[in-house]
Amino acid sequence: MAEALGLARQGVALTSPNPMVGCVIARGDVVVGRGFHTWDRVKHAEVLALEEAGDQARGADVYVTLEPCSHTGRTGPCADALIAAGVARVFAASGDPNPQVDGEGFRRLRAAGIEVFLLEEFEEAAAALNEPFFHFAKTGKPLVTLKCAVTLDGKISAPVDNTGWITSIRARAHVQTLRHAADVMVTGSGTVLADNPLLTDRSGLPRSRKLLRVVLDSTLRIPLHSRLVESVDGDLLIATTSAASPERRAALEARGVEVRVFDGPRGRVDIRDVVAELAARKYLSVMIEAGSMVNWAALDSGVVDKVFLYYAPKILGGLQSLPLAGGAGRQRRTDALVLERTKLHEIPPDEFAVEAWVKAESRRDG
Repeated sequence: MAEALGLARQGVALTSPNPMVGCVIARGDVVVGRGFHTWDRVKHAEVLALEEAGDQARGADVYVTLEPCSHTGRTGPCADALIAAGVARVFAASGDPNPQVDGEGFRRLRAAGIEVFLLEEFEEAAAALNEPFFHFAKTGKPLVTLKCAVTLDGKISAPVDNTGWITSIRARAHVQTLRHAADVMVTGSGTVLADNPLLTDRSGLPRSRKLLRVVLDSTLRIPLHSRLVESVDGDLLIATTSAASPERRAALEARGVEVRVFDGPRGRVDIRDVVAELAARKYLSVMIEAGSMVNWAALDSGVVDKVFLYYAPKILGGLQSLPLAGGAGRQRRTDALVLERTKLHEIPPDEFAVEAWVKAESRRDG
């Protein structure tokens, strides 16, 4: 199973909107088939492993990281393929929460006389591997993570000069691993005006679908010659409001930018509607990399599921340096957003990152 999980991890950024799955087929101590899923190869991990195993699959043991599917999508059911191959036993690391499966794969295998075992000691690793897929299957929404680099006193920018970086090159390299695994990057027009970012996946690793870049821009302030607009390749969505200039919208669309209206309270883009649109397009994971105001708007709206905060051993101080989350904030300590399931990631020699889930009960509108 450890080998199957390792195979599955080779599918990072290559399977969305499908899950990452690895499969190993063995006869005793001898591995006769291996496979892992990628979107462009179409075939699922079990089928690829069965093809490699050939006739040796009959009577063999199958180790798979996710419950074999029981429905027909782009391929036929993997459960049926395992039954047809005559395997003896199936060991799985996790069930599949997809409503189209959700135990039916296991039931179908058992009905055919195949022994099925759920290896609970691998269940946590399997769930972490497909965190966005599991979240989407259970909620119908993409997993939204707010990422930010902050000083130890919680500041993200200085009031006068913001040249240079808050975190080190090691921390920024770690960020690229998160960005590579994400389907969508979201930022605000303020960040575009201040930093002129590209928001691209700079890992150099292959992807199954382009990283979609989304800018929240209520009045279409984004410069036509910004790096985002100039690099557009069917991968840039500007979320705006009906108050934006039609001429400005036409100029952006003429350059290949998709512009959509998401009217929200106080003349701002409704980020909840943006996330709903991304869900409709079956994007499983969204990362927000924005400024203080957008960070708070996202947190306060209830769309943020997780935070990933990179801390540098620095202190800016002062009242004018912008905090992680600005805006109105919560006015009472008892109303604070609460984080749970916190994990610390060390980034030697002196930095660290905090990964945590936003507790559902502390959201207002989530």
